Amino acid sequence: MRYLAGSFSAIFLAMAALTQPAVAADSFVVKDIRIEGLQRVEPGTVFSYLPVQVGERFTPEKAADSIKALYATGFFRDVQIQAQGDVLIVIVDERPTISRIEFTGMKEFDPEVVRKSLRSVGVADARFYDKALIDKAEQELKRQYVSKGLFAAEVVTTVTPGARNQVAIFFNIDEGPVAKIKEINFIGNKVFSESTLRSQMQLQTGGWLSWYSKDNLYSKQKLTADLETIRSYYLNRGYLEFVIESTQVSITPDKRDIYLTISIREGNKFTVKNISLAGELLGKEKEFQSLLTIKAGDTFSSAKMAESTKAIAEKLGSYGYA
Repeated sequence: MRYLAGSFSAIFLAMAALTQPAVAADSFVVKDIRIEGLQRVEPGTVFSYLPVQVGERFTPEKAADSIKALYATGFFRDVQIQAQGDVLIVIVDERPTISRIEFTGMKEFDPEVVRKSLRSVGVADARFYDKALIDKAEQELKRQYVSKGLFAAEVVTTVTPGARNQVAIFFNIDEGPVAKIKEINFIGNKVFSESTLRSQMQLQTGGWLSWYSKDNLYSKQKLTADLETIRSYYLNRGYLEFVIESTQVSITPDKRDIYLTISIREGNKFTVKNISLAGELLGKEKEFQSLLTIKAGDTFSSAKMAESTKAIAEKLGSYGYA
């Protein structure tokens, strides 16, 4: 039996050592192709990925291409190419398939929703086990817990081998306590006080009703919404140049307390100098002007601008103009 190629990692060393005469000596016309080691993958699948067919000349270069092509499918842990006379032998070792996926200790999320998300990235029952994908899934679960304020959450994945080259995946979770907001600080605010800005937020440092409202429990989604609320608060009061420069979320070593620091730049306050309407006004400019909730001399407000635009659009619609 001639040995043309071993594992994927060794093939490049073998190719580098070959001289041109050796390539010619090892090449042959394939009379038959035999596949060994298959358990679930169909032979036709392997044949479809092989860059050589019966009747074609097989060379060490095609051995390398064959191994790379079969590894790229993700179906196999090991691929070997051998030759016995004029018969090409492809020996494969299939990856295990996933028999089931279980979650223990998961309370914050619906396991079925998580299962569906995992399926969309290739981690599901009957799919081939891929350690890299499982590791990514574990890290993503940890990130999702952090976004919910569960900074102390631990996710440990266990892979248990079973019969018929199958594995069971267990995500073992200790969610831990939700981190509570200890302080919310603003940097750069001059026009409005910290207490005024904090009062616009859903997230709070806690009070006697926090046991019910849970407003002192950190949530990335709530923080994002709060930042947009603060931005709107400034824009509706004339501060068109307002910018949130940075947001820092600091957590204590025991992962129980959070300190929020929001750095802002207020900019200048703007007033409306003049308002003019342009476009197809249907000879009804005065009527449209009366719909404006913002006037010359008013402090600029993005909310009033939006209200005025909507009112004019609806009026145009009543006249048959979209």
